[in-house]
Amino acid sequence: MPDQPLASPLTLSPIVAGLWRLQEWRLDTPALVRWIGEALALGITSFDHADIYGGYGVEAAFGAALAAAPGLRERLQIVTKCGIKLVSPARPAHALKSYDSSRAHVTASVEASLRALRTDRIDLLLIHRPDLLMDPDELAETFEQLRAAGKVRAFGVSNHAPHELAMLHRRCPLLTNQIEFSPLQLQALADGTLAQCVDLGLRPMIWSPLGGGRLFSASDAQAQRVREVLQALGAAHGASVATMAYAWILRHPARPRPITGSGRIEALREAVAALAIRLSAEDWYRVWQASIGHEVA
Repeated sequence: MPDQPLASPLTLSPIVAGLWRLQEWRLDTPALVRWIGEALALGITSFDHADIYGGYGVEAAFGAALAAAPGLRERLQIVTKCGIKLVSPARPAHALKSYDSSRAHVTASVEASLRALRTDRIDLLLIHRPDLLMDPDELAETFEQLRAAGKVRAFGVSNHAPHELAMLHRRCPLLTNQIEFSPLQLQALADGTLAQCVDLGLRPMIWSPLGGGRLFSASDAQAQRVREVLQALGAAHGASVATMAYAWILRHPARPRPITGSGRIEALREAVAALAIRLSAEDWYRVWQASIGHEVA
């Protein structure tokens, strides 16, 4: 099955660098330029943003790095999201936290992201959360206008249920659904989200692949069971718990693209190391069983 169905193919790296917590990393522009270069050297060429990250400030920080090292832009893909309206000093017109997938908001968001990122195009634009008032025909038309103008290459959604993705995908070919999935969060297996990705040939992007750090620190029974199994598998493969968690995600036939969330290059190396590991089906189910707390029916 082809990587995606678009007329202008867009290939993302198998591991994606997430920038949600960029401001917490305390990197100045030269340090961020170095970090981007180190990620690229590991084969991580795709960088995940959202307009709201860092109180609408992360895109601008990344844009400053791209402006400081202009050669970087052609070596990477920029993913960003829009559709959540936060009450913020950066957006004084927002009176209420809400979702907005209207033509006016999506278009304005893209223009703002292009300015902040200091680029002429977004490689992949995602609708961040399902908008209960979404007009799929209007949104599909908006996507096509942005594509025709050369401002966005490809489109997708984030955190959308199968029926929500299907409604929009029938009108405009989507590249992905960015979803939460980890050995501690299995909803995407149960609700058909990952099965739909397999069926449509859409490779999902995975946020919080390490359970927001719970894999390493949580003391609840689920986390302890899963950690013990991943440690045992890691001992067999000569890999860390983090690497084995990524390998477990990558084993799914939807061919997920996990998103890292760390500014530590070693954490990115642990994610990339998982690409060389293919778990057996029994080992995959061993992790699943530890998470669920019982064997298959």
